[in-house]
Amino acid sequence: LGMRFPPDILDEIRARLPVSAVVSRKVPLKKQGRELAGLSPFKTEKTPSFFVNDQKGFYHCFASGEHGDIFKFLMKTEGLSFPEAVERLAQDAGVALPERKAADPKRVEVRMRLYEVLEAAAAVFQANLQRAIGREANAYLTQRGLDPAVINHFRLGYAPAGRHDLSKQLRQQGFRDEEMIEAGLMIAGSDIPVPYDRFRNRVMFPILDLKGRVIAFGGRALDPNQPAKYLNSPETPLFHKSRVLFNAAGARETAFETNEIVVVEGYMDVVALHQAGLPNCVAPLGTALTGDQIGLLWRLASEPTLCFDGDSAGRKAADRAVDTVLPALSPGKSLRFGFLPEGLDPDDLVRQRGPQALRKVLDQAHPLAEVLWQREWSKGNWATPEQRALLEKSLQTAIGQITDATVRFHYQQSIRSYLRDAWRNRSQNGAAPFAHGAKSAPGHGQPGSSRPRSAPTAPRSQRPGIARQTGGRLQNGVNPTGSVSTSLRQSPLVTGPRDVAIAREALLVRFVIEHPWLLDEHAEEFGELPLSSRAMELLRDAILDLHARGEGLDSIALRHQLSQSRHQDDLAIADRESSLDFVRSASAELDQTAVIAAWQHIVSRHAAYCELSSELGEAIREFDRTGHESDLERVVAIRQLLSSVDVMEASD
Repeated sequence: LGMRFPPDILDEIRARLPVSAVVSRKVPLKKQGRELAGLSPFKTEKTPSFFVNDQKGFYHCFASGEHGDIFKFLMKTEGLSFPEAVERLAQDAGVALPERKAADPKRVEVRMRLYEVLEAAAAVFQANLQRAIGREANAYLTQRGLDPAVINHFRLGYAPAGRHDLSKQLRQQGFRDEEMIEAGLMIAGSDIPVPYDRFRNRVMFPILDLKGRVIAFGGRALDPNQPAKYLNSPETPLFHKSRVLFNAAGARETAFETNEIVVVEGYMDVVALHQAGLPNCVAPLGTALTGDQIGLLWRLASEPTLCFDGDSAGRKAADRAVDTVLPALSPGKSLRFGFLPEGLDPDDLVRQRGPQALRKVLDQAHPLAEVLWQREWSKGNWATPEQRALLEKSLQTAIGQITDATVRFHYQQSIRSYLRDAWRNRSQNGAAPFAHGAKSAPGHGQPGSSRPRSAPTAPRSQRPGIARQTGGRLQNGVNPTGSVSTSLRQSPLVTGPRDVAIAREALLVRFVIEHPWLLDEHAEEFGELPLSSRAMELLRDAILDLHARGEGLDSIALRHQLSQSRHQDDLAIADRESSLDFVRSASAELDQTAVIAAWQHIVSRHAAYCELSSELGEAIREFDRTGHESDLERVVAIRQLLSSVDVMEASD
């Protein structure tokens, strides 16, 4: 995408538009030393941790790790693609962009005519709604409780029952039948003597692209005997329903301000919820959510909420969404699921119980991992060890679809926890560990339920341990006081080989020094890496600063710049600590595909190590507090997992 715009054009836009001029449209900034500071637009906070440096041409958010220039800021806060961000800022800066090379001028002209005929059709439908011919459609919208202002906002209209009403008016405006057929407004075929209007006696919903242009329509039948209650435009050169969401353009601004986008099932739900004060709602176009639509949602918010009816159909829709999204999951990108009370759609819920009822459903939405767990658990009773093995295999098969290694690792950890707690709870409730019982997973919220969910946890006194506990003391003679955790912290079980962890951090930084082009796609990931080494943190920040200036440095030039900026010692540490055998992965002799694969592999290991280290610290603190065998067992188990990460890494 960046190849379309010469570097000198991008530099001129940056020169004419200080970062603060772009950022201040969304973030109030105050002078703080040589920089400007404000509250993060990426996370809710009370103390400013977001800084803008006009001299260096970048922003940096310490709360979220976000870092970039004016183009990335628009991409992150408004969901624009890179070309869209460049075009917007070039217009603001008064910089003329080179004209795009049109491969086929005739094709461009045809597309423009399609936009024009669809816009004209939308205007005709809108006008019909205000005429006597639209009385029934108006009555339907009024009966659904819609205000005139909302009807105008969504440009709702009416298609009369006549077979040629629309086409007749469009011909009078100079449009040809071929154009109307190509735009999906008329139906034609070898067995149809005279083409006729596709939409008849329907309330019309214009479907817009992200630039706000009409690209298609959805029509709601007013005649209850119509075989199709809702009818969409067919696939056209402008419209591919698997890639479009109704109201994506209208919801975009609010979605970015709140980092929340809500997916409902139908057009009318979107319109009604907008009127109820929830403008950040979208809907797929009568089909199950597709991978392209999920990608579009992630441009608007990191964890979209799918709002489904609480009946079996809503549950099936949620299950389909789970299968669609699993392969595409990445760090920070997921879905949540809000299940409505059975028998109510979002429109009904808001009208009967008020917007606060829907807000409660959204606030208590279920995370994807829990919905996956519930789906698999509900398929059987798990009364035997063989059935339990089947459940675990089914869960592992589902998790195996996740392509991102780090996300897959954490799903495996989460599912292990669900399984462990499920079997423990069933045993403690008086049944055999695999006795027949209710199909709902113990301790987890049900679809449509309003109660909070939490992983089931047995009382500590009932958890299985590695030794019996009597009278508050362990049989092995260790008593539950601070001295236990002190000796434990000094044990190899806890300390583990730190040299591998230190070397890994140095290697990650050295990867970027050896291959600065990695930052073109992985700067955000690099900026968010948890680093325990202060030297590596300083080196990382200096590298990101140089990258944000857009100087396009190669490895040699980058090392020179870092040395000139007083980072010689940090460079020496990176080179020394990353000198284990697996540093060969950073060799400049590898091709880009191999380098990226090696980078992602070590990032994944690092994420797993950091997560387990955090869990280990929590486990040690808990054992320090209780002294129970079960908590000691947890410490040992986590340490063993941590050691396995070390061993695998050192052997790579």
